[in-house]
Amino acid sequence: MSGIQQPQETTQFWRHPRFRDLGMLKARFTRHRYQLHTHPTYVVALITQGCERVRIGNETVVAPTGTVLLVNPEIWHDGEAGAEQGWGYRTFYPSASLMGAIAAELGQDRAPLFSQAIVDDADLVQAVAAAHQSSTSGDVTSAETSMLIALRKLILRHGDWGGRRREAVESFGSKNRLRVYEQLIEDRLTSDLDLQRLAEAAGVTRFQVIRDFKKVLGLTPAAFIRDRRLRRADLLIRQGSNLADAAFAAGFSDQSHLSRTFRAAHGMTPGMFRRAGTLPSSSAAD
Repeated sequence: MSGIQQPQETTQFWRHPRFRDLGMLKARFTRHRYQLHTHPTYVVALITQGCERVRIGNETVVAPTGTVLLVNPEIWHDGEAGAEQGWGYRTFYPSASLMGAIAAELGQDRAPLFSQAIVDDADLVQAVAAAHQSSTSGDVTSAETSMLIALRKLILRHGDWGGRRREAVESFGSKNRLRVYEQLIEDRLTSDLDLQRLAEAAGVTRFQVIRDFKKVLGLTPAAFIRDRRLRRADLLIRQGSNLADAAFAAGFSDQSHLSRTFRAAHGMTPGMFRRAGTLPSSSAAD
């Protein structure tokens, strides 16, 4: 007798009809494992089936069905099945500017951060599910309303303005040197970036470069460079570049290299991401 058949892995990605820089994802995974990566946006993920195991910064959490997983902008995270049956989820990625604008309407002077990665809040779950589903209803006003309601509940109930803006950094020197590494990487993404070049820029040894990345971010320089290349490719694709040009401009060896890396980090192909539509010109820099 054959074993139990695993559910088929599926991925759908589109953009919200009112907030065109707001990406929407619906996915079902059993074997897929996200590599460590970041987003310039928040991640708000409603777990609809199974459970997901996620490393967020230096913490590993398991998000079961009926909870909302939250990741702040620029925080490193991965993702994999937390149970044999895998997990399904509905996710959206609100920008810091959108969250800041909503927070301002609610009387706050800046966008919130979220101290809890896993939120067990039945009312919020219902609101997030309604917002996600209405984004494909064809009724743009209803889609806008339900999304604003969900984000309002999220911010008012779980937003943190108490000062936890990032995980604590142990070494002032490492943090300062990381800024040097980041700038060099951003400026020379298409170059052959090796440890020696990073070390020379900061006036330290290659071993210190490795220690700095590990201490501040908890990952390797190579993982950081890969993430920044992905971020550059993401932006170029959203701005309308074809995949081959985006791969070259972001420092990938070719389009196939971009596709493999994109799928490992985002759970979808860059072609699927591109078909969801380009950003309006006013949102291109988000």
